[in-house]
Amino acid sequence: MAEIIPQRMCAEVEGDFVVFLIGMRVNKPWKVWAWWPVAQAMPKMLIELAKQPDLGLLHARSHFGFPGIMVVQYWRSFEHLEAYARNRGAAHLPAWQAFNKAVGSNGDVGIWHETYVIKAGQYENVYNNMPPFGLGAAGTLKDAVGARQDARRRLAASVST
Repeated sequence: MAEIIPQRMCAEVEGDFVVFLIGMRVNKPWKVWAWWPVAQAMPKMLIELAKQPDLGLLHARSHFGFPGIMVVQYWRSFEHLEAYARNRGAAHLPAWQAFNKAVGSNGDVGIWHETYVIKAGQYENVYNNMPPFGLGAAGTLKDAVGARQDARRRLAASVST
């Protein structure tokens, strides 16, 4: 378990970055053969990405809650994310093709994603009594004091950093 940081912290990332939310929803739980391969595909991709930081993934965290699974991912850029998604030699494209062939739009399993391009200085955050989490695990943690003491000042500080 990660060590708790007892003071207020905030995270900063140099330049623009991408927040990518991706998930699946089990619509027909009894059809294990339909959703199990989809559920197994993401951990393989995350392991691949962790072993190759140059692909651009900064951090990922999975959240489980039946009937859905969601992974919050932080990427260096949209170009990195898109290059990985289209890379024929990476785990994603074959998994995507297998999903379309086995499930497609039959309603057994839902999949989704949302992509947010975050411009430098257009975000703020705070963590207190937390281990590195979310953007705090993807970026650099700094004490939330002075110019980083409240949300408005953190936004202003991130613009000037």
